[in-house]
Amino acid sequence: MSPIFRPRREFLRFLAASPLAAQAWAQTASPNLKDALNVMDFEPWARAALPPAHWGYMASGVDDDTTLRTNREAMAHYQLRARRLVDVSKADLKTEILGAAWDMPIYVSAVGSQKAFHPQGELATARAAKAKKTMQMLSTVTSTPVEDVAKALGTPPWYQLYMPLTWNDTEKLVKRVEDAGCPVLAWTIDLLAGRNAESATRFIRLDTRVCSSCHTNAATSGASTGNSRGKPMFDGLAGEMNPPEATWAYVDRLKKLTKMKLVLKGIDTAEDARLALEHGVDGVIVSNHGGRATETGRGTIDILPEVVDAVGARIPVLVDGGFRRGSDVYKALAIGARAVGIGRPYIYGLASFGQEGVEKVLDLLRAELEMTMRQCGTPTIQQITRASVLRNGVRL
Repeated sequence: MSPIFRPRREFLRFLAASPLAAQAWAQTASPNLKDALNVMDFEPWARAALPPAHWGYMASGVDDDTTLRTNREAMAHYQLRARRLVDVSKADLKTEILGAAWDMPIYVSAVGSQKAFHPQGELATARAAKAKKTMQMLSTVTSTPVEDVAKALGTPPWYQLYMPLTWNDTEKLVKRVEDAGCPVLAWTIDLLAGRNAESATRFIRLDTRVCSSCHTNAATSGASTGNSRGKPMFDGLAGEMNPPEATWAYVDRLKKLTKMKLVLKGIDTAEDARLALEHGVDGVIVSNHGGRATETGRGTIDILPEVVDAVGARIPVLVDGGFRRGSDVYKALAIGARAVGIGRPYIYGLASFGQEGVEKVLDLLRAELEMTMRQCGTPTIQQITRASVLRNGVRL
């Protein structure tokens, strides 16, 4: 070979062996479901498939997006203690949450307006969840009625509640959800004070279309009380939501209003976890709305230990925010979470490939969690404890 071409050939070999080059190729190549090796492979495909406003609605945080990033960065604060020579020939991911048997401790959390990401929206997600035996939590601002989602899922979903501004509308909405058979009402309480969604607003400005029918129309501090008229769950209601005057007394009122189990979504401190216990809630979800509520700068997995310690084993603690690997899920389970919710990952899959994309995301996370369980010598969910995890090299 001519000396002139040898350096070029060596450089091309280097590029071919580089994981960065492989990632860059994957992001520019035409999407193929078989090419997805982990859930983040779907992110660039989803971004390419979606208009700017829809992408920004789902992908952004608040203020400087610090908490959005911290949710992911906080996963690195925890390390796994691998154990050897344990019989891991079989792995069992089954668990029980609020009296229901789950096939695995991963669920699809509430994401609103899913027809903004795929024409079949929440129905595609429901069919995928049914196929993979996964619990689905449905958003109040769903683009598909709860009754239709329940049919596609094969069982009524958990229902995520954005409380209407008036108690009369709250009663109507909760009755409808209960009549649909939903077993759990997850009241989201982290947007009652409003939010400042700057990044979403910037993405909207890049979009030349009129797409107000696809998502809440307000993106800044008033987003929490944005008008959702036209959304199917607001038929016959005013459409405004998230009363800023809500207090713990509203928890008591909800408990009296419905026979559904009541879970509070958006608990971020031990103090509030203890108050939730005092007011008789059935469970709590550690969540900062995927970094879309308050710019606390705290990752949910870092918040998780204080909440778990505050409630003990009296009620289940769930968590969402930044989970992208099965090993991330394992860390949360080791700290004490009973289950982990995912949001953006399955929406990446939905936007890229519809139902099949959501199924693939769930398959990848399940396979990674199972592998981590085997590697840590804990082949059943019940065996996972804090003995399997460190925080910055120190036992919890």
